[in-house]
Amino acid sequence: MLSLEFLYLSYNNMTGKIPKSLKALVYLKYLNVSFNKLSGEIPNCGPFANFTSQSFVSNNALCGASRLQVPPCQGKSSQRTRRKRVLHLFLYSLFGITSVIVASAVRFLILRRRKRNEPSGSTELSSMRSHERFSYYELQQATNEFNRDNFLGAGSFSKVYKGVKDGTIFAVKVFKLELKGAFKSFDIECNILRSLRHRNLTKVITSCSSPKFKALILEYMPNGTLDKWLHSLDFILDMLQRLAVMIDVASSLDYLHNGYSELVVHCDLKPSNILLDQNMVGHLSDFGITKLLGTEDSFRQTKTIRTIGYIASDGLVSTSCDVYSFGIVMMEAFTRRRPSDEIFTGDLSLKHWINNSFPTGVAQIADADLIRPKGEPLNTKIQCFVSVMELALSCTSVSPGARISMKEALLALKNLRHQLVTSSRLK
Repeated sequence: MLSLEFLYLSYNNMTGKIPKSLKALVYLKYLNVSFNKLSGEIPNCGPFANFTSQSFVSNNALCGASRLQVPPCQGKSSQRTRRKRVLHLFLYSLFGITSVIVASAVRFLILRRRKRNEPSGSTELSSMRSHERFSYYELQQATNEFNRDNFLGAGSFSKVYKGVKDGTIFAVKVFKLELKGAFKSFDIECNILRSLRHRNLTKVITSCSSPKFKALILEYMPNGTLDKWLHSLDFILDMLQRLAVMIDVASSLDYLHNGYSELVVHCDLKPSNILLDQNMVGHLSDFGITKLLGTEDSFRQTKTIRTIGYIASDGLVSTSCDVYSFGIVMMEAFTRRRPSDEIFTGDLSLKHWINNSFPTGVAQIADADLIRPKGEPLNTKIQCFVSVMELALSCTSVSPGARISMKEALLALKNLRHQLVTSSRLK
């Protein structure tokens, strides 16, 4: 398997040494053998020269280079290390064994006191992130046996519950394994989310996996979904807040399309998959049908099931299909009309409804909460709304080639926010 590029062997309870023959895998880009019971020296040449300490976490008997955050191997110390050993022996003989014991005792007491005084809130999440997976029993306890009171929402292949363990709140995404495609959805999310890192993507803390039960433990988002904020009478978002959330989502999609080594297409963008944290920062979630496109693929024909109303009619998986969905989400966010709203029948869709309102009837289609006379000047609000709708229509052109890129959409939204903030200050 000399062409192997990715090797993921985490959480496999493996023992023994890392085979030196792996140095011959010159195409190996990613290695993860964390949370096993491996021992011996970590190879330091070939592809191993590019790996970080994250590849070898929680293998207490491994040794090797200091950059990998493991102890140095015995018998392979440098001349400098040997000099240190000689100096240590001299100090031990000078001060005696008694002083060493006293110093060790003092150090132990100091560390113990620090640990007692350390705030519990600062360590809980970090300890959970290094947790060697949750057991089903732990999740059952954390969610009060998956009680309905802890139910947060549901997707095509999963249900999400609120869980609490040792004072830390998290979300538990339980996959409905009785459904065809649920196993694949779990594997896709694991593969995608362990590789991608962005402030506007949902973070995975750990997982729970057995032949009959699979779940992801995710960072909890206390403000729920964008869908809740748009379509509930109890919640209102102003113009700046909606722009901010759209910028967060555009940032995450720009990262998926342009910031990773492969093209990543989310394929299921909609308000219920946009989560809001305690600061109302948007996070893109639900990667169960996400597609990775190689450098040779700019698009791919697919039968992926996506949510009706948010998908383009061309049926292609490409970055432009995410752009189309993003345009529809923008329309919904600023009009508070779902693509499935009862007023959209026959040939009339959300997109056509907005397009037909230009240029004279634009103010009539805006969400009334956006243009109420408070905060920014009314004319400024209406002009901002018009600009957002123009941008949304640019994202939803019939031809994929005519749609703008996420990078362009992100820049346009940032400019609109800047203009809105500037106008408010000049008021």
